[in-house]
Amino acid sequence: MVRIITGSVFLLISAILYSTKYLSAAIAGINNNVWGEEDFIRMLSYTPIFLNFYIYISFILGISLLIWYVIDFYNKNNQNKREE
Repeated sequence: MVRIITGSVFLLISAILYSTKYLSAAIAGINNNVWGEEDFIRMLSYTPIFLNFYIYISFILGISLLIWYVIDFYNKNNQNKREE
């Protein structure tokens, strides 16, 4: 049960960091009179590179913890069925 909660928290952290990346790019370009896709991509390039690293690491940790729990859950259920 702890792995589910921890995995969910890591996925939540990943989602918050992902939205922070795009919100910071939007806030950085708020003073532009003309706002287009190219401007947003340029502002997005100014966001810190390490933010991507933390987004991907927290996402991978969250998914791997959830998969680990599911595999362990199925192994326990199959073991109980074999004992019966």
